Amino acid sequence: MSILQTIEEKLAKMPAPIRLKDLIRNIRAARTAADERAVIQKECALIRNNFREEDNTYRCRNVAKLLYIHMLGFPAHFGQLECLKLIAMPKYTDKRIGYLGITLLLDERHDVHLLMTNSMKNDMNHTNQYIVGQALCCLGGVCSTEMSRDLAGEIEKLLKTSNAYIKKKAALCALRVVRKVPDLMEMFIPAARPLLNDKSHGVQLTAVALITEMCELSPDTLHHFRKMVPQLVRVLKNLIMSGYSPEHDVSGVSDPFLQVKILRLLRILGKGDPDSSEAMNDILAQVATNTETSKNVGNAILYETVLTIMDIKSESGLRVLAVNILGRFLLNNDKNIRYVALNTLLKTVSADLNAVQRHRSTIVDCLRDPDISIKKRAVELCFALVNGTNIRSMVKELIFFLDKSDPEFKGYASSNIFLACERHSPNKRWHIDTMMRVLTAAGNYVPDDSVSSLIQMISVSNTLHPYIVQKLFQAISKNYTQQPLCQVAAWCIGEYGDVLLSGDVEEDEPVQVTEAEVCNLLEKMLQSTSLNQVTKEYVLQAILKLSTRFTSSQEQIQTILTPFSMSLDMELQQRSVEFFALSRSYDHMRSGLLERMPPMENKNKDIEINTNGEVLEETENGDQLLNDNQSSIAPTSESNGILDLLGGGLGGSSPVITPINNKQDSSSAGGIMDLLGLDIGSGDMQEPALGAPVVQPAMPEINLMDGLLGGPVQTNNQSSLNLLGGTMNDNALSIPPITAYERNGIKVEFKFEKDNSNPSVVNITLHATNSTSNLVSSFIFQAAVPKTFQLQLMSPSGDTIPGGNAGEVTQLIKVANPQKQPLRMRYKLSYSSNGMPFNDQGEVSNFPQSIYS
Repeated sequence: MSILQTIEEKLAKMPAPIRLKDLIRNIRAARTAADERAVIQKECALIRNNFREEDNTYRCRNVAKLLYIHMLGFPAHFGQLECLKLIAMPKYTDKRIGYLGITLLLDERHDVHLLMTNSMKNDMNHTNQYIVGQALCCLGGVCSTEMSRDLAGEIEKLLKTSNAYIKKKAALCALRVVRKVPDLMEMFIPAARPLLNDKSHGVQLTAVALITEMCELSPDTLHHFRKMVPQLVRVLKNLIMSGYSPEHDVSGVSDPFLQVKILRLLRILGKGDPDSSEAMNDILAQVATNTETSKNVGNAILYETVLTIMDIKSESGLRVLAVNILGRFLLNNDKNIRYVALNTLLKTVSADLNAVQRHRSTIVDCLRDPDISIKKRAVELCFALVNGTNIRSMVKELIFFLDKSDPEFKGYASSNIFLACERHSPNKRWHIDTMMRVLTAAGNYVPDDSVSSLIQMISVSNTLHPYIVQKLFQAISKNYTQQPLCQVAAWCIGEYGDVLLSGDVEEDEPVQVTEAEVCNLLEKMLQSTSLNQVTKEYVLQAILKLSTRFTSSQEQIQTILTPFSMSLDMELQQRSVEFFALSRSYDHMRSGLLERMPPMENKNKDIEINTNGEVLEETENGDQLLNDNQSSIAPTSESNGILDLLGGGLGGSSPVITPINNKQDSSSAGGIMDLLGLDIGSGDMQEPALGAPVVQPAMPEINLMDGLLGGPVQTNNQSSLNLLGGTMNDNALSIPPITAYERNGIKVEFKFEKDNSNPSVVNITLHATNSTSNLVSSFIFQAAVPKTFQLQLMSPSGDTIPGGNAGEVTQLIKVANPQKQPLRMRYKLSYSSNGMPFNDQGEVSNFPQSIYS
């Protein structure tokens, strides 16, 4: 008795904890952050003491104060167990604070939450609907996989009750459970269907959300719920035809939230199904014509209606109606609505181009909008609308936009104008004029690939060479500070300088130019500080070419080139030294080496270029991540300027199809190779057609001086490295396979075999299998290797993997390792399973040692 008396006396002497409102007042009264921390630390100490004393009287008050402290950002994890004790209390006020504390202080990663499963199960069977609701809300917020499996049966029973308050909370809780454990979906399918007939709009709303989630997760469930399309159409029709209801009215529209949810579900059910689409065509037309558009509420419904119409197999007239709705959105004063309309039209243009073309003038007007997001979407949509009939008017508007646009738009707009003109230009004269206009308007923002593309096109336009070279000479005479314009002009002057002097231009008054004027202009460009080294390489190359086209300016050309024989730039110095060597010792070869380039082949003519330019990705450490193509796609850099001068067709960011080869050091021989007209890295090979096997000759040792002295240049092509067309080595040593990836039921295995045509090449056969019960579709494997290797991804055998290991996808990967270094490969996987997309990436470094030998 003495011990109990002592405890009671201590408890009696302890001051009662202050109320929550008093704590808030004390914290707000603190003048500094240090004072606030002192108040909170003192209160936390008192709360801990009360928790140790197992004081049930003030536990609820202490936890409430602790939650406020937690919301201020201070640690409050020591109150987790007290929250569990509160939900076990019989009083509703205690349970309310306890469930609130669990929701804030716990999540599914904490093992403590397993202790509350039994309490929540008891509360779900309570007679008080508010206690049941608290338990359901808490479970929907923090449930884990284990809790979902343990309490799914209770949730199913609550879905069948007659209480609308409980049913709507149970439906949302079931949605969370389905997301956590899709296997439990079948349990809720029978209970979800009757919820759509409930009189409560809240129950209908949550039921539609639950059905939508299940349809997105399972194709079988989607097929099951397609039978409910007439029922959904009836519910939606009652909403739009019902009179005024103050309980559900929002700005004159009856329950817009439920309408939007039903439209979204109809879009999922009708996609790819003609029968379901036919059943909902009439109601979609009614919604599109009867919805009030003066308020944002109506615009939200119309937006969902448009998305539904464009996704399902709707009638052509209904699609035109949907595009017209988006056209009205473009005239709205609200910037958000205009942005949404442009974004949706951009997705719609591929489905119904003619309907979108009717609103072309309104879309073009959006280019003048001050909002940068609207301008970005408008310019993307304008490029999507360009075709052979409107190319002149659209490009005119886009060039006007280019003149006035911000620098961040110039690169994108100029590149896409180049592409649009290349595909749809009515004639070459107009094409050339437009390209030069773009070069002037975009200035230094024109990408390198556009420069090389324009040079290629000029090289094949034989009849326009006089007109082009004179126009370019006039342009750089006025302003030679724009790098892309100077690069194109310098290349053309170097190639067609003799045509420039002749003045043989039809339809225009020729410009009389002398050799001295041309050389003086090029000399000014070389001495300009505004031009970068690559542009000066173009100019220097033009001067070298003019030495064989001009007769009276040889001394002036030599005077211009002399200082560059000591230039700090190795490329400029090398060109000058080689020129003087040719002039003095091998002058009889100079005219042949510097003759006019033949018309260049367009290397990208068979390639569909993504409007975003995303053909190749580059990893952080410089590894090249290749998409799945028949040939490797290699980026080029600014250092390829000399190749551009000679018509290599290489640009700064243009994807170029090149065969895989063993790269050799070209630092010492690159200049002479260019003078000989050879493309470094590809030798004398002809480029193969896309998809054909590529046979790469081994690069022989070339004695460059023998070529200059008149002897034959050794170009023995008999020794070949067959990377794409080579056969497997039947006599290769057995190399053990490895598992490169195994996760979520997807397994990727590598099997190895040496290529019989070259010992430095290993053939890796990828085998992808699927042990899950679901079909895997859209399977894509991408890979990257360090720059010392060469990687080739062949086309896979397919993009779908049956479940249960019933089939596989195979893909051949060829890796050239000339330096016999350990192989390291980064990979990126993407696929769809059960209607959900998955993406994963990682690295494989455990390759067998025998593949390096």
